[in-house]
Amino acid sequence: MANERVYKMKFSKVYPLLVNKVEKKGRTREELHTVISWLTGYDVEGILSQIEKDVDYETFFAEAPRMHANADMIKGVVCGVRVENVKEPLMQKIRWLDKLVDELAKGKALDKILRT
Repeated sequence: MANERVYKMKFSKVYPLLVNKVEKKGRTREELHTVISWLTGYDVEGILSQIEKDVDYETFFAEAPRMHANADMIKGVVCGVRVENVKEPLMQKIRWLDKLVDELAKGKALDKILRT
C-alpha cells in the first residue's frame, strides 16, 4: 500500500524538491538533468514534457526511453534501504534516482555518479 502512494506521486511535485536539494548544495539543475537523463534516457525536453504532462512516478518510469544498462551498478543506502536489495522493479528505479540525486547533492563527481 505504501508503495502505491509513492508510485502515484506526481513527478511534477517531486522534481522541484530534487532541484532544490541539489542547488542548495551548490550543484546545478543541468547536472540534475544529466543524472536523470543518464538513468532514464530522457533528454531535457523529455523530462520537462513529463513534468508538463503532470505524470506520476509510475508513468514517468514506464515511459522512460530506456533505463541505463549500468543502472544495476547503483549501490548504497537511501532512507535506510539498500537500493540493490529492493525487489520491486519500479521501487528500485525510484530508489536508483534517489541515490543518484543524493550523490550529486553530496558533491560526488559526475563521472563517478554516472558509473563511467
